Formats: sequence, C-alpha cells, structure tokens
Amino acid sequence: MGHSQASKQTTHDRIVSIAAERFCELGIDGLSIANLMKEAGLTHGGFYKHFESRDQLVAEALTAAFRRSEDPQRSHRADFTSLVDEYLSPEHRDGVGTGCAVGALVSDIGRVQGEARELYTRKLRANFSGIAALLGDAQDSEKRAQAIVAFSAMVGALGLARGVADEALSLEILSTVQRFLLDSFGGDGEAPTQA
Repeated sequence: MGHSQASKQTTHDRIVSIAAERFCELGIDGLSIANLMKEAGLTHGGFYKHFESRDQLVAEALTAAFRRSEDPQRSHRADFTSLVDEYLSPEHRDGVGTGCAVGALVSDIGRVQGEARELYTRKLRANFSGIAALLGDAQDSEKRAQAIVAFSAMVGALGLARGVADEALSLEILSTVQRFLLDSFGGDGEAPTQA
C-alpha cells in the first residue's frame, strides 16, 4: 500500500472510530456528517472520498463498536458473574460512547434498515449464544432462554440507569437487576454500592 493510500486508510479508520463512539453517545440520527468530519479535522466534502453513503458509515461504525466490545483486553468476562458485574456497573453506565453498542443503540436500531440492522441482529445472536455458554451450554434451549432474559434485563437496566436524573435511583436499578440475575441464574457477584 502506497503512502497516500495508507494515509487515506488511517483517516478512514479515524472517522469510523469517532463515528462509533459518537453514535453510541448521540444516537444514529444525532450525529451530523458535518460535525463528524469537523471532529476528524476534515471538511464535510471529504466524507464522500471515504464513504459511498451515510449507511456505509453507520455499518462500518457499528462493526467497529461491536469489535471494540469484543476486545479481550477490555473485559474480564470469564463467567456469568463477571459479565453481570461489569455490564451493570456505574463505570459502564457512564461510558456510553465506549460501552456496549447494543445497549447504547437499542432505541435507534429499530429505525434503520439494511446492513446496520443485520449487523445488530448478528451481534444479538452472538451475545445470546455467548451468555448461554457462560450459563452452561450454548446449545441448550433453556440456557438460551435464560441468556435472552438476562441480556434483555441488563440492556434495559443500563438504559434506565442512564436515563434517570437521580444517582441513588440509578444505582438502585443497577444493583437490583444485578442481584436478580445473579440470584436467578447463578453467581456470587456483589451489587454496586448505592449512594
């Protein structure tokens, strides 16, 4: 790859990385191309040198956000308890842009079509299978049902905890759902301390 092509790829990757974080923070419709390109230090017109359409950017940014959440350096999810503890933590609640893209975009994704929605669907399936494996068996239908309930509860609790203006209530939501999941599906994790 020549210098200019490598430079273009580096710039492209930087745009995608910024978009992945901003989509999680602002929602898919909350980020304008002009603001994205300005943050990347580029002009609005330069967008089409990197992407055929906004839909392409959304798909690439989702892929990057999902890949980021799968990075083993970011996580200590060796078991179900660790997953629940990490997911329902105040740190994850506060890290909207760098946290779970599935949770951050749950209300947005129903309004998009095409590749981005397919990526989201594949990610959900993978999460359900991964959680079922943590619960004992990814192929067992009961474990899969538990995984769907657990992940749905975690995503919902995270969204509610982010949405309230009361820190004590936010922590109560996180700790209540955490305790429920660990009591229901196993684990000895401690709930976040309430303020």
